[in-house]
This record gives sequence, C-alpha cells and structure tokens, in this order.
Amino acid sequence: MPKMKSNRAAKKRFRVTGKGKVLREHAYASHKFTSKSQDRKRKLRKAGQVSSADMPKLKRMIQI
Repeated sequence: MPKMKSNRAAKKRFRVTGKGKVLREHAYASHKFTSKSQDRKRKLRKAGQVSSADMPKLKRMIQI
C-alpha cells in the first residue's frame, strides 16, 4: 500500500507543539482594525488551540 500524503493546505495553517497540541491562527485578524478594540487586536495576535473534537481529524491530515 502506498504512503499516505499529508494535506498541504492543513500543513501550512496548523503547527504542532512539543507536547502534541495543535495551534491555529485566529480569524478576523487581517484587516478592518479601526472597528476593533486594542484589547481584541492584541488577543488576535496569539495563536489559538484547536478544539479537542477536531484533533484526531487534523492529526491525520498533517500526518503526526
């Protein structure tokens, strides 16, 4: 049986920490900053953690 290919789109959007958690970037962080508060913009800079429900599917996609 051939090797499984990783999903290249997922590989570019998610990264894995040393402990195996999957991190993602926040949505709504690319433009229209005048309507967003400074606090909200600061929170959008940090990476978020992927939901535990999506974890098995994502790990299969990025081949961990």
